[in-house]
Amino acid sequence: MTYLETDPEEHPGNTGEPRNAFLEEKAFKSRTVMVFGAISDVAAADIARRLIALDAESPTPIDMLVSSPGGHLESGDAIHDIIRFISAPVNMIGTGWVGSAATHLYLAVPKERRFCLPNTRFLIHQPSGRSGGQATDIAIHAQEIIKARERIARIIARETGKPIEQVLQDIERDRWLSASEAVEYGLVGRIIERKTDLR
Repeated sequence: MTYLETDPEEHPGNTGEPRNAFLEEKAFKSRTVMVFGAISDVAAADIARRLIALDAESPTPIDMLVSSPGGHLESGDAIHDIIRFISAPVNMIGTGWVGSAATHLYLAVPKERRFCLPNTRFLIHQPSGRSGGQATDIAIHAQEIIKARERIARIIARETGKPIEQVLQDIERDRWLSASEAVEYGLVGRIIERKTDLR
């Protein structure tokens, strides 16, 4: 296919759309979903659409590659819940870094399906928020952040086996973990180097 050899930067008139369509098709056929970059409502909608389509296609496992600093918590919630909602099992594979809301969606699968590549770093912390306006609105936002913090801590505790009191203390400030530290903490089931290690 000649369009695979065409570089859009060398040929400004080429938008790269045929190449992107080809890569999208290849990713779909390989049952791979990528979560790269900040998590937003737009990204969550796209990822949910892909997961539902792959689930409808076949009950065989889906591989999800995650490299994200996090983003919008509720968008992470949506992906987390969709992963648990569909029938096809998902292999979660961390790479680069998995932080904040990305760690939340990463924990949507059982520990035996949580993998990471050797150089992955993880970040857990409490949700943050910025609010302004009237004092009553600020108080409402503060209460919602506290509720979200407790909810995230319960999920981390459930998926790692750590006491919730320890998790609440651990997420009070940014907590960075290397791949091996994430395994020890219980976030990651196993460090892998090759795709064949999944099977």
